[in-house]
Amino acid sequence: MGELKLPNTIKMVITDFDGVVTDNCVYISDTGEMCRKLNFTDVMGFSILKKSGYETAFISGEKNHAMNILSKKFDIKEVHTNIRKKIDVLINIVEKYSLTQDEYLYIGDDINDLECLKFAKYKITVPNAPKVLKELDGIQITTHDGGAGAFREVADCLADLRK
Repeated sequence: MGELKLPNTIKMVITDFDGVVTDNCVYISDTGEMCRKLNFTDVMGFSILKKSGYETAFISGEKNHAMNILSKKFDIKEVHTNIRKKIDVLINIVEKYSLTQDEYLYIGDDINDLECLKFAKYKITVPNAPKVLKELDGIQITTHDGGAGAFREVADCLADLRK
């Protein structure tokens, strides 16, 4: 773990949501509604990326209102939810935007992100990710946990490259 090292060639940040942008917890209300907690530090990361000229995409195994709210607020065009095989969506996004391996990074936190992390040249995970992810060749690990500044850490690193 430590300071992230990313190239100035990145154009798009493609990320899982739960466990990266959230603390990976699901809160259930008395009425049975599932909710997630967002940290404004991470939410500001989306603003920083947008203002710095980066595109963002979500590929999530779940569906939740938080992604919809963020996608509207920050004009995120690629929001993919209820995805069981994330690698297919990742490949489609890379092809749709004609991205090279040096022009995107993938952030994931669990085994359903493993294929995407193996596929991406620039790959990032969080400290509490399973060992199999943290041992991937070339993986970088944020200092902050998911939902506690991990996404912001990536955004700040990228924004610094454009200063």
